[in-house]
Amino acid sequence: MLIRRVLLLGGTSEIGLAIVAALRLPPDAEVLLAGRDEQQLAAAGKSLDGRVRTLRYDATELATHDSVIAEAFSGGEVDLVISAAGVLIGQADLEGDPLRAGMLIEANFTGHVTTLLAAAARMRSQGSGVIVILSSVAAVRPRKANLVYGAAKAGLDAFGRGLADSLHGSGVRVLLVRPGFVIGRMTHGMTAAPLATTPAAVGAVVAAGLGRRRNTVWVPPALAVAAIALRAVPRPLWRRIKQ
Repeated sequence: MLIRRVLLLGGTSEIGLAIVAALRLPPDAEVLLAGRDEQQLAAAGKSLDGRVRTLRYDATELATHDSVIAEAFSGGEVDLVISAAGVLIGQADLEGDPLRAGMLIEANFTGHVTTLLAAAARMRSQGSGVIVILSSVAAVRPRKANLVYGAAKAGLDAFGRGLADSLHGSGVRVLLVRPGFVIGRMTHGMTAAPLATTPAAVGAVVAAGLGRRRNTVWVPPALAVAAIALRAVPRPLWRRIKQ
């Protein structure tokens, strides 16, 4: 797959940047980093080879998303859109702050919907492209310890599958990425879960999945088997899981 223009939504995301780095883009490729903080975007851009341009993007500012996508596509066709925006807030911190919980849902789910529908329409018009959506193993079966985050990822995962079906035959495809616990900036200070992974590992698996035209990848791959077991746990036992 020849990729010359990439749009990374959540332009400072460790996982998103690791995916871009793993693609080994040609020297003339352009990467569009879309995010809220211009200084952080500029710093992220220095970690990448080739041409980098930044766009202001806030996943919670839903009314602006169509114009952000219009700006991204104004310079020509976009071959790859990586939807990596998101926040991780502990469930305990959300229990007494429903508004903050709602903001997490907007950042991790609603904002992806509004942005990717706009991007998908333009990719459908150009007749080509790939959309990478960062889901999570948490989408398989949200736990009480992360029920808001898990619910957001479950919604995003369902949206990604439906979007893939709606784009079938258009020349545009969707790659759904389901990593487990990712050790990095977002999870700093948290106890790593079994089968934990890293941003670089996610990047490598996504790059390989793009080359093989996969529609879903798990990181690490063993999570695909673990997910079957998660679904099979009886609900009374599932309620006892604290972490």
